[in-house]
Amino acid sequence: MSKKFILAVIATIIVISGIIGYKYYQKIFGKSITKDRTLFIYSSDSLIDVKDKIAEFSTSSNTFLFVAAKKNFSIPKPGRYILKKDMSNNDVVNLLRSGNQTPLKISFNNQDTLEKLAGRIAEQIETDSLSLLNSFRNKDFLSKNNLTEKSVLQIFIPNSYEFYWTTSANNFRNKIFKEYNRFWNDSRLSKAKALNLTKSEVMTLASIVQKETAKTVERPIVAGLYLNRLQKGWPLQADPTIIYSIKEKMGQDYVVKRVLTVDLEIDSPYNTYKNRGLPPTLISMPDISAIDGVLNAQKHNYYYMCANVERLGYHAFAKTLSQHNRNAAKYHQWMNKQRINR
Repeated sequence: MSKKFILAVIATIIVISGIIGYKYYQKIFGKSITKDRTLFIYSSDSLIDVKDKIAEFSTSSNTFLFVAAKKNFSIPKPGRYILKKDMSNNDVVNLLRSGNQTPLKISFNNQDTLEKLAGRIAEQIETDSLSLLNSFRNKDFLSKNNLTEKSVLQIFIPNSYEFYWTTSANNFRNKIFKEYNRFWNDSRLSKAKALNLTKSEVMTLASIVQKETAKTVERPIVAGLYLNRLQKGWPLQADPTIIYSIKEKMGQDYVVKRVLTVDLEIDSPYNTYKNRGLPPTLISMPDISAIDGVLNAQKHNYYYMCANVERLGYHAFAKTLSQHNRNAAKYHQWMNKQRINR
């Protein structure tokens, strides 16, 4: 066998080994992810499920299982993971094996019921709405914190909060409760005390203010009006509490565009035409502007208000009943012209 032949064979072996080695290297360390993507892995997902999920933005999803096997990775940890462009299968396996998921911002706006709130949260995390609802209504939690199934809505301040996607229902509730207590800092507690109101009473009044006006600039004025009535010992006569009472009876989907005289006689502890003082609990989830609107209520001599037909969305405020009656007459005439009967 000639020397040249031997050298040729060795060279061929080296080339083949190099090709095999390069392909092996590429399987593990080559660029695989083609674009930045968020990967959600559910508790029920298998490694095959994960492979199928990354297939749409990976050039080598088929070799993902090969790399996972080489690294003894078989059970993916559930979570929300951020995959970056040009990550290798090795990078992906290391990330998923570590369970180092990226938190996300969870937000919710003014939800009127716990059911709606649970549904809104369940859209953003893995935990289902029923688990959340059961957690919110947990008797031990409510009793420990002097809450009820109706008043617990007050601990949910509409905002954005950071959570892991896999957070449990109880962990979600407990963190929100901590945020609620943090929201009630010394400044807010001092302002509530100056108004002779508890946190719950502030939240209750804020929920009425929230429903009464969508205009943030009006909220301190409306709050001041209700506080004037409370200080005088007058009934609040707040239409939102009547609507709340009607919906409790007819169902949350029942539409009330106009409060009728007959509605004012509804038998409910939330009827602020028949009952003096604040209702037993809040009637909706107030946002921060409504809460701070109460705590920073405007001082004035208004005791009456009704919708302002000359400036829709706003209110016409009055200091006397005669002035209010004139404003109310304009409003009722406008409602009749619009044919709004309910």
